[in-house]
Amino acid sequence: MKLFVNLFCTDIAAQLAFYQALLGLPEDSHSRSPIYRAVETEHFQFGFHAPPAYGVLQLADRQPADPASAPVTAYATFMLDNPSEVNAAADRAAALGGRIVKGPYATYYGQWQAVLADPEGHMFRVSTGSLPAGVEAPALTLPATAP
Repeated sequence: MKLFVNLFCTDIAAQLAFYQALLGLPEDSHSRSPIYRAVETEHFQFGFHAPPAYGVLQLADRQPADPASAPVTAYATFMLDNPSEVNAAADRAAALGGRIVKGPYATYYGQWQAVLADPEGHMFRVSTGSLPAGVEAPALTLPATAP
């Protein structure tokens, strides 16, 4: 099985360039069309649909009026090899026109990760399964709820 994940984007060429530069992934030129671009590995394809794809997929009624303020309903997590790669990816994302939302930080489940936004505001994470030397996983603290 291979997973394909797609984002609706305003500028698919710019999104392709951002993720290629950020993650060093090749374009899947076989999938290229006037309304689609994608990066791909043997395990997944991460694609970018232009606005006309809403209509092609019969989703025109779901197209947000302002994509920049659309709610976050899903996000990708790119698992990297070590904490220094997470740190470097966060810095690179910001330098490429993205934004660091949170990070890099230790999760309660023992990963080192950063929460980022691409230039169009799509949320994603970069993470690794280990913590930097000397960093411990914090305890999970949930906000208090009213009775």
